Amino acid sequence: MTQTSPAPLHWKLVVDAADPHAQADFWAAALHYLAEDNDALVRRLTGFGAVEPEATVEYHGRLAFRDLIAVRHPDDPYDEETGTGRGRRLLFQRVPEAKSVKNRLHLDLHAGDGQRAAEVERLTGLGASVLREVKEMGGEWVVMADPEGNEFCVQ
Repeated sequence: MTQTSPAPLHWKLVVDAADPHAQADFWAAALHYLAEDNDALVRRLTGFGAVEPEATVEYHGRLAFRDLIAVRHPDDPYDEETGTGRGRRLLFQRVPEAKSVKNRLHLDLHAGDGQRAAEVERLTGLGASVLREVKEMGGEWVVMADPEGNEFCVQ
């Protein structure tokens, strides 16, 4: 009898945010991702009365959920009816409290050989800030923070 391995789990990284839509704009630009277009889903849910109009906002000319939005890799599949990605995604959800401690999880962005300084400059132009430059036996990288203070590294 042949045993089959279970299918890998689908996942997304969820990031708490004060302003999910601004974070989505930053990270979509930073990663060259696309903000998900959930307009059809939001309209359908508000039409059924499942979502109150106050729980929505206009985002880049389309309706979106007020308290969450995701960005996805442009080459990954997505559900055309809902706009929800089925691959690499970051979901930003509104929370009332501000970030107060160091991240326990962060993204490492790989700029490519000789491109780190240019990538750091590009990300700074998008609203990130440089926290420190690290040079260790194992390598070199730049620790940065997104507009809400979430740390990430550029290698």
